[in-house]
Amino acid sequence: MIDRIALAPSLTISRALTGLWQIADMERDGRTLDLDAAARAMAPYHQAGLTTFDMADHYGSAEIVAGRFRRAVVGDAATVQCLTKWVPEPGPVTAADVRAAVDKACQRLQTDTIDLLQFHAWTFADPRWLDALWLLEGEREAGRLRAVGVTNFDTAHLRVAMASGIRLVSNQVSGSLIDRRFTGKLSAFAQQHGVGLLCYGTVLGGFLSERWVDAPEPDWAQLETWSQMKYGRFIRAAGGWAPFQQVLRAAQQVATRHGVSIATVASRWVLEQPGVAGVIVGARLSHSQHVADTARLFSFALDDADRTMLAEAQAALWPIPGDCGDEYRTPPYLTASGDLSHHLASFPAPFTTQPGVNGSTLALSGTVWEPMAGYSRAVRKGSRIHVSGTTATHGSRAIGGNDAAAQTHFCIDKIAGALQSLGGTLEDVVRTRVFVANVERDWEAVARAHGERFGHILPANTMVQAPLIGDEYLVEIEAEADLGAP
Repeated sequence: MIDRIALAPSLTISRALTGLWQIADMERDGRTLDLDAAARAMAPYHQAGLTTFDMADHYGSAEIVAGRFRRAVVGDAATVQCLTKWVPEPGPVTAADVRAAVDKACQRLQTDTIDLLQFHAWTFADPRWLDALWLLEGEREAGRLRAVGVTNFDTAHLRVAMASGIRLVSNQVSGSLIDRRFTGKLSAFAQQHGVGLLCYGTVLGGFLSERWVDAPEPDWAQLETWSQMKYGRFIRAAGGWAPFQQVLRAAQQVATRHGVSIATVASRWVLEQPGVAGVIVGARLSHSQHVADTARLFSFALDDADRTMLAEAQAALWPIPGDCGDEYRTPPYLTASGDLSHHLASFPAPFTTQPGVNGSTLALSGTVWEPMAGYSRAVRKGSRIHVSGTTATHGSRAIGGNDAAAQTHFCIDKIAGALQSLGGTLEDVVRTRVFVANVERDWEAVARAHGERFGHILPANTMVQAPLIGDEYLVEIEAEADLGAP
């Protein structure tokens, strides 16, 4: 019996989701895919109770294949759950952009209502990612989306979104025996706020399988699939082939005990972690079927001896750096290509810039306060950038609600956006000043959020209590950066 879980009042999914991202891999280099045959290949999953499929706007023909299956193969489309993603390029987002994205997904999936639309933001330094989520909320309220989720969000920005009143039901992130980042802060926050984690990469593109036990280290430059290229980077980031083999052999012993495959043990371990709503197991439709193996996820449970054996092997691994999703936003980029070149051409400046007086350059964020009070979000002169006192404001909206940590993260995002617009980064910051409206209540939350973002930089810092303009603001931060010699 396949376990199921309710992500939203009108959306119940299988806890084992079939991932269709490899359709893009099967179509690369000009190859064509028989879409009808691929649609028919979804039927065994559905018949086994694996009724939930995960895809995206950029997974080649995945949405088209799923749409054909829903209508032509199944007939009763309500028995299939199609979870897709919208991954726009960074920059301004309009209501027309969001409507067009939803229209396209509906057309390809042959439906009037999308079960779950998951949003990916390439950068949080550009606050317009929040515009996209608010507009998606409007599509949900209009009945075009049953639910809204996100993908590859770290804990801080999931917090910002939720504290700003955006109703998210899921966050899709990497999770495996090797990549355990999701078990930390993100898991605790997700459980507290009712956000289901959907974990992909649970079998590391096939590396967590019998094929690789005691096998020699592969030639990393000659791998077969994009999945292997990507997760090969995870293996190397976790310490390399030797500690990976320790985990693989431990998983093999557990698998033998339960009469299942290594891949099934690997996915079961992720599925049993707190906060995980489901695991996404990739499928190469019409090529390799793993229906029975995936269904066996629900035929057993790990016991204390299993968990101890796996944990002892995992102790030799290095932690994957950063929080969930950082592999798409900061080096080292743990992507198939090792950078973002196959995803994006460039990042537009988050804020408008213009010449100032005496050779300075100004960055303007567009808040109502700047023209009224006669100041800039930031000013660059020479190698120095001075960022004005920054509150959690985006346009006319206050961000972060009553959550001081969420407000702090958004303030720092705006500072990062101002610096980026003027040619700098957070790593160039040499001083911050933090003004807190209620030090007794909020100092620790603000300080910890500041520490998360600046802990690797360690600028000079001062925190003081000060009344702020606007009762909705809990914190204000200013910064100074030095880009060094030209």
